[in-house]
Amino acid sequence: MAPHSEVENERDIVRLPAPEKPRMSKSPPRLIIIGAGSRGHAYAKALGEATNGICAAVVEPITYKRQALGRAYIWGDDGQPAAGQEFEDWQDFVAWEEARRAKQTAGEDVPEGVDGAFICVQDELHKSVIIGLEKLKIHIMCEKPLATTLNDCIDIYKSLLPSDPSKPPERLFSIGHVLRYSPHNMLLRKLLLEDKVIGDILSVNHTEPVGWWHFAHSYVRGNWRKESTSAPSLLTKSCHDIDVLLWLLSSPPPNSPLPRHLPSNISSLGARQFFNKHRKPAAAGSATNCLSCPHEPDCMFSAKKIYTGNDLRGLGSGNTGWPVKIVLPDIEDYLATGGQAAGETAILKELAADYDANTPADEISKKNWFGRCVWESDNDVCDDQVVTMTWDNDDNASASDGRGPKIAQFHMVSFTAKICERYTHIYGTTGEIYADSNCITVTDFTKPTRPLDARKEAAFESKKFYPHLAGGGHGGGDAGLARQFVLAIDRVKRGDDLVTAQREELGCSIEEVVTSHAVVFAAEEARRNKVVLDFPEWWKREVALK
Repeated sequence: MAPHSEVENERDIVRLPAPEKPRMSKSPPRLIIIGAGSRGHAYAKALGEATNGICAAVVEPITYKRQALGRAYIWGDDGQPAAGQEFEDWQDFVAWEEARRAKQTAGEDVPEGVDGAFICVQDELHKSVIIGLEKLKIHIMCEKPLATTLNDCIDIYKSLLPSDPSKPPERLFSIGHVLRYSPHNMLLRKLLLEDKVIGDILSVNHTEPVGWWHFAHSYVRGNWRKESTSAPSLLTKSCHDIDVLLWLLSSPPPNSPLPRHLPSNISSLGARQFFNKHRKPAAAGSATNCLSCPHEPDCMFSAKKIYTGNDLRGLGSGNTGWPVKIVLPDIEDYLATGGQAAGETAILKELAADYDANTPADEISKKNWFGRCVWESDNDVCDDQVVTMTWDNDDNASASDGRGPKIAQFHMVSFTAKICERYTHIYGTTGEIYADSNCITVTDFTKPTRPLDARKEAAFESKKFYPHLAGGGHGGGDAGLARQFVLAIDRVKRGDDLVTAQREELGCSIEEVVTSHAVVFAAEEARRNKVVLDFPEWWKREVALK
């Protein structure tokens, strides 16, 4: 805990149980995974462990990845894919599903179809897949971010609206803002907005510690290193942090008739502060790849250490998952046939790949270079960024509605020991909260635990809440989102109102999805132009009028 949040007398500790896995229905929801990368695997795993749904099919162009996900979650190690269980391309799936429906209409016996899709392809492909699936009218969960440009987000939003504005939506839609669905954050929101344990919120400081070597893997050497081929790191890494802040500070509590209380002003500062040529150690000389660098044995960013060593999550530690599998997807095959030495040799071969001044730019940008020197890469995204949002008073609300002035600061920082273990300070009118992804500590200013003494710091009653630490990613958020998405589909299949299922199970509308992404794009504009943006005016100009 941060020193200024420590308290002398912690009277109560509350430990909360895990959410129960929903019971299977007579006709359980069937889901297809589109994209068999790490996020596709995360949701496929969550389907089996935390939901009452079935992983029914997979779309993936890379044969090894497709078959690995299928063996793990669909047809089993000893089975073979049946018709309709695997596809190389999402367009192949659409064509197959249209043909299946036509045969079913003609009275033929056909395999069951799917009710929904988890879209886990690369970010820049989200728009084409979402719009391409529109004709099937299946429910969609799209991994974050929704898209890599604001215009694409708006186009997706328009595609999801009913053709007749007087009618409700025809399909459920969810986004991979998994932080909303972790047991920790769901409890945090209840404590703040429903129980009001610290009164009205006045100020929030929220930090995402990315982790120094995680940032080097994903945002210097990996898929998300360049804005031109991906998007700003604030969008690709931290859009769900911005979303969770808006969920806590803008979205009204359950059953409230009030509209969202949106920020008034947004500003941001950030840059690529460390991962650039100016920071390159002199001992590295002209080397551009770790395997040929004289400084490699002493370098903390050594690709050899990160991916084959035993100090982090390299192969030497016994890990064959992320990030090792990202470098070499078929690592298990090498280990099975040739043991540890064969696996390490295969990884080092991948790491040795490099480019020079004569390599075409498009060839450089279309693949990852995990052995590349972190100071010689083509990365350009921020490795440190701060976003500030302020809210004006809502003059149409009463004092008890919690819609007064407030400020929130978000910090995405790469140089941390923690990897994505977020922590948050929230300051209210009657208390404060410190939350660290594990424990929520509530300190109550109205309950001193000793007489006030000018010679000592005041001490106040506090309570610690320990939400269930779920397995999987994002503190159980992956499983939580999958569970709620499938529950919503199940309700619709059983005849419940779609709008009600969207609100009660997913708790997030497509309008909220677009708004949280818009705040990210607004923050990026503010950072690039070094200005403070009037958000309502920006929204009117960039979103509402389009």
